[in-house]
Amino acid sequence: MGGISIWQLLIIALIVVLLFGTKKLRSLGGDLGGAVKGFKNAMSSEEEKKAIEDSASEKTAQTEEKKTESKDKEQA
Repeated sequence: MGGISIWQLLIIALIVVLLFGTKKLRSLGGDLGGAVKGFKNAMSSEEEKKAIEDSASEKTAQTEEKKTESKDKEQA
């Protein structure tokens, strides 16, 4: 009595199919899959953008450090 059995899940699935029809459920599943795929692409592009920005900032920090070292050598 505590959980949902497989038979109860099958009856619920049958009622949903009868209410909405297979075409509507198929299009709903396709829309949901497209939304998840778009979300994953957006998240991965944000991570790539951040990685590019981090590497660019590291390069500028290294160039600034080299410039400072060369100025120190010139003054000495």
